[in-house]
Amino acid sequence: MIDYFPPRDNALDSTRRSLPIALLRVREKVMEHFRPMLHQHGLTEQQWRVIRVLDETPGLDMGALAEAANILAPSLSRMTKTMQDRGLIEISRTPGDARRASLRLTADGTALIRAIAPESAAIRDRIEARIGSERIMALLDELDAILSDLDDEDAKKP
Repeated sequence: MIDYFPPRDNALDSTRRSLPIALLRVREKVMEHFRPMLHQHGLTEQQWRVIRVLDETPGLDMGALAEAANILAPSLSRMTKTMQDRGLIEISRTPGDARRASLRLTADGTALIRAIAPESAAIRDRIEARIGSERIMALLDELDAILSDLDDEDAKKP
């Protein structure tokens, strides 16, 4: 149980009760389990997110990929060059608009994700065994709902 420390002067919540910080702490704790596996395969967390997204939705443009993988566009453009040089992705320029590009996994990229998938699933299963699948599903559902609510609120802004 996390202790609650009331904010001083009602200005800020304790960092122990701050939603952004709590989300980051959980993310870091979960990723501690996945980072060694990714490192063994020569991937960063961000590269893994990119190949996961492209595996699910091939042919995305840079903007859609950046949003889906939750990566800032400048970081993504540097990263995709590295991944293209490694032979994991291919970038096809849109005829008539050199600024637009479509990204796809190569056969090597698909093979890499298929090779890593069982290891990733085993890590996920160990985490699930500790936390419980019901809690994870409830958390994912709640996070989806919060994201939707925040997206709805952002859409209402002028």
